[in-house]
Amino acid sequence: MATVSSFEGLPHPSRSELRQFAELFLPLFSASTTEAKREAIAALSQNPHVPSAVAFFIASQPISLSAPFLVSSKALNDETLIAIARTQGGAHARTIVRREDLSPTVIDALVGLRHSRHGAGVTNEDIRTSQSDAARAEREEKLRSQLRTMARQLNRPAGDTLGVRRLTQVQEALLVRFARERDASRFAATLSDSLSTSHWLTERILLDISGRQLATTLVGIGMDMNDAIFILECFYPHMRKLAGDTSRAEAMLESLDTVECEERIESWRRADRYTTNPQSSDSAHSPEPAAVHKLVVRR
Repeated sequence: MATVSSFEGLPHPSRSELRQFAELFLPLFSASTTEAKREAIAALSQNPHVPSAVAFFIASQPISLSAPFLVSSKALNDETLIAIARTQGGAHARTIVRREDLSPTVIDALVGLRHSRHGAGVTNEDIRTSQSDAARAEREEKLRSQLRTMARQLNRPAGDTLGVRRLTQVQEALLVRFARERDASRFAATLSDSLSTSHWLTERILLDISGRQLATTLVGIGMDMNDAIFILECFYPHMRKLAGDTSRAEAMLESLDTVECEERIESWRRADRYTTNPQSSDSAHSPEPAAVHKLVVRR
């Protein structure tokens, strides 16, 4: 759009110029074609002077349009990023995770989010307009990974409350991000939030240098197979070594039973609750059990 081009030519726009651009942009954007919208957003994502109202408007657009702006724009402050993540759903939050300059404030907010795995999907039009060979290959690989994960979870109990539903897509993205950065502290904090346990437990899981406890945890919380392999190999480099045609990390994950992993995690969580809050145990300090133990029939 000509309005965007004119705005880009202003190295230091005045307050009145910013206000004028905001007033012109919204109606012109709404009347533009999808391709023109994409070009405008791509251009504005590199401009740090975008008015806050325009920045919020762009960031609130469907993810097929707003993604470049969410990832790159310097005009989005922490408050706006948090507001977008909370109001627009999982796709926007996962895109925000890809920003290189996330502050601790935004990270903490993202860790606490509970986005549904069944949030708003991408429309057929969005898929057609954004489809490319690279994107198609990426989706196919993701689908294969999801099918592998589903195959390992066929025997999931009907009453399960601990599996994949406990791990949100935002938490999964953050775990991958912190593994990539080798940030064990934040990884442990996010994992602790995912499991609803103490930080102490997740640190103990990471301290198992064999990687088996972390592998058990990742399987138990329904982590995507490829992401789980990536995380294990980031924290335990020895697991990158090949055992036949597969890495040690992949072989270990394939050997684990999903239900057994979930049961193991649940036992860890119970022990963690008793350790961090001993009074939560009904048998440790209650006088009633002591009376019951006296009622022993001797033969």
